[in-house]
Amino acid sequence: MDPSASIRIARPSNDLAAAERFYRDGLGLRVLYRARGGPGEHDLIMLGWSAAGWHLELVGGPHLAARPTPTAEDLLVIYLGEPPDGALLSRLTSAGGRRIPQNAYWDRWGVTVADPDGYRLVLSRRTWSNAA
Repeated sequence: MDPSASIRIARPSNDLAAAERFYRDGLGLRVLYRARGGPGEHDLIMLGWSAAGWHLELVGGPHLAARPTPTAEDLLVIYLGEPPDGALLSRLTSAGGRRIPQNAYWDRWGVTVADPDGYRLVLSRRTWSNAA
């Protein structure tokens, strides 16, 4: 398998407009693709950074097959390499997020913000590399 393969993280959303505001206006992701579902199909939006090897796909609308059921361990962790700045946290909360405690590890190394569907975004001040 090619280690440079792209990754799509897909999850359902009860309110695509609210989720888009959170990830676009709050986190700063760009809308990469949007589609309105036809009869019996769901709507979707893909958000990401142009240079990233991953993107977030959110599906919703009246034909959504599964409703969001986030747990405390459904984490999207972004390693910033520094503490998240106050402006970013303000944008996330203004865009519909809410700061929440996660656990001792993530509370020590970052800040957790729940998105409008309750999924957790951790902004870690640590760095990460898959290289050994």
